Amino acid sequence: MAYRDLREYIKALEAKNLIKWVDAEVDKDWEISAVQRVVSTMGDEQRHATGFRNVKGYDIPVVTGVTGGSRGVYATALEIEDLTMDSVIAKWANAMQNPVPTTVVSEGECQEVVLTGDDVDLYKLPIPTWTYGLDPAPYITAPCEITKDYNTGVQNMGTYRMQVKSKNTTGILWDLPSQHGAVHYADWEKANEPMPMAVAIGGDPTMMLASVAKAPLGVDELTVAGALRGESMDVVKCKTIDIYVPAHAEIILEGTIEPYFRETEGPFGEYTGYMGGPYDLPLFKISAITHRKNPIYQGFHSQKPPSESSLIRQIPEEANVYKHLVHQLKLPGIIDVHFPEAGGAYAMLWVRMDVKYHGHAKQVLSAAWCHQHSIAKWVVVTDADIDIRDPFSREWALSWRVEPIKDIFFIPDTAAIMLDPSNAPMEVALWDRKSSKVCIDATKKWPFPPIAYPPQDHLDKVKAEWSKYGI
Repeated sequence: MAYRDLREYIKALEAKNLIKWVDAEVDKDWEISAVQRVVSTMGDEQRHATGFRNVKGYDIPVVTGVTGGSRGVYATALEIEDLTMDSVIAKWANAMQNPVPTTVVSEGECQEVVLTGDDVDLYKLPIPTWTYGLDPAPYITAPCEITKDYNTGVQNMGTYRMQVKSKNTTGILWDLPSQHGAVHYADWEKANEPMPMAVAIGGDPTMMLASVAKAPLGVDELTVAGALRGESMDVVKCKTIDIYVPAHAEIILEGTIEPYFRETEGPFGEYTGYMGGPYDLPLFKISAITHRKNPIYQGFHSQKPPSESSLIRQIPEEANVYKHLVHQLKLPGIIDVHFPEAGGAYAMLWVRMDVKYHGHAKQVLSAAWCHQHSIAKWVVVTDADIDIRDPFSREWALSWRVEPIKDIFFIPDTAAIMLDPSNAPMEVALWDRKSSKVCIDATKKWPFPPIAYPPQDHLDKVKAEWSKYGI
């Protein structure tokens, strides 16, 4: 059954003890981020979403981690019981293949309060500063930015960081061609016209999940959200621009992005674990802020992994690669796919497989990253007996199943991972960067000696009778 809005979803998290509320007064400019950082570095069973009811100087609560605070949170957002590869693939495949058109309504709770002109003031929202002492300003980190194609009018929704510049302006980080909002902006800019854009903050979790997903250009992510939730998403027309937004969202920002204007944006503590930027990027000018009575502000916790940013990327990307290899290319022997959070669930890709024929491992190495143009600069394949979700097992495989000169090859001149600090100095424009891939075959190429380990039945017997050893 679809969640009506963020509030109903939070109740579901509370029922499962997946969100913890902080009643003590907290400072939005250092404390919220620090608390969630501690939560993110707990083991997955302990990680959770966090709500802050008492933000110093504000009467608006803040929640973070409510989309990807833990695997349990993500499963609750998707409304699936077991977060297996097959269940995630099935949910997303259905959403991408069978989008549900939005339903236009005449009024929405997101417009219970309408602020225009001098009343537009971002500083009245408890927007956190996430990397204290390094971020130049508060950042909106969970925005669902809605734009429309200049020629077709089809809307797109994506999530790109927004630096608060003034009471009614923000920066926005995007580049071509990976962000479809940037693709839209390029066409509006060619026409020398300001591009209308709305920003939805806080809503049904499928809104956020769809916003960060990689839907094809020309597919409205709000229709993907409708398929994920199993029910059409209600949308209402903005007050000052011709854009339709989720009717039950907590907060909406309306405005335009002027053509041929750039301003310094950044730096910001990014999912790579390093500060990203500054860059010269467009400016969003806000014409209206609308919101529900007594709104809830939602933030997205990023920075050095593990974080909400890395976990919310890890789960669908693993499913995407598995689907690409198994369901689309129909390659045999694929057992598991893993993006370690240490790489932001983006930079390093591991594939566990049962090698079936000569050249099979290299075929998988070559194909594993091809579903997305910039993903994974390290690609490693291992045998079926290696647990690729265990760091020790991964290091053991690299140590003893790889002869570097024979088993490592490179693919040059590929698209760069956005914000990768090893790729180029910050002054090099994001859209001018190139990268490469390291492909490592960590499978056994011939019969190896037996593994030096006690028989499993002996280990099981010792564990069962452990008390008798007195240690």
